[in-house]
Amino acid sequence: MKKVLGKLLMLVLVIGLLAACGNNDGDSSSVSSDGDKKVIRMATSADYEPFESIDENGEFVGFDIDLAKAIAEELGYELQITDMDFNGLIGALQSNKADMVLSGMNATEERKENVDFSIEYLPANSTFITAPDNAITSLDDLEGKTVGVQLGSIQQEGVEELKDEYNLEIKVVDKAPLLVQEILAGKIDVAYVDKDVAEGYIEAEGLVGFDDPSTSAPGYAIAFPKGSELVDDVNKVLEQFKEDGTIQQIIDKWGLGQ
Repeated sequence: MKKVLGKLLMLVLVIGLLAACGNNDGDSSSVSSDGDKKVIRMATSADYEPFESIDENGEFVGFDIDLAKAIAEELGYELQITDMDFNGLIGALQSNKADMVLSGMNATEERKENVDFSIEYLPANSTFITAPDNAITSLDDLEGKTVGVQLGSIQQEGVEELKDEYNLEIKVVDKAPLLVQEILAGKIDVAYVDKDVAEGYIEAEGLVGFDDPSTSAPGYAIAFPKGSELVDDVNKVLEQFKEDGTIQQIIDKWGLGQ
């Protein structure tokens, strides 16, 4: 009798272990769960006002943050945001550390080789900014100058295309605000950044700038891991937000495109 009971107990334990292993699928899902609440993990580089930054209270703020919150609410998710260097955002998607990226990211053909993108939610333009005492007002004035860009940005790609034509020296930094410090310290002649970001620096630091007439960059879009089931759902929400004025309200709130 004891042998029978012992075998039954062992069988119960084995079944329990197999069931536990079968339910342990934490990292295999693109969207995690917190109890009964679905969680969507967003990665961003919170150094790019007015798109994403961290305020004095330690809260994420900006256009992309508000858009992500609205999307998560519409789809019934709890939003979790992680801050990291811009150059690590695509890697975070590829390694399942994030479900989506909103970070002023242009949907370039090169990036599309590694991630999927939503439809574009904003157009994108670039601007060169410099100190007011520098006589730099056009591309021709860049001849032989040192240009600063953020690592991994569309502007880094763009300035590489201009490098040989204008004999440029390129300096790359991890965080966009460092570019302003480099200008003010005289370590670079100009910085090359998104137009809306540039306007904030111009106003705050008394800089000057001119728009880049040489290229038309792809617009901003949300990035996802390859094959993500979220893409279609998010695209439907973005189309809805474009039609009902939600995106325009967020644009007006953050003063974009002015």
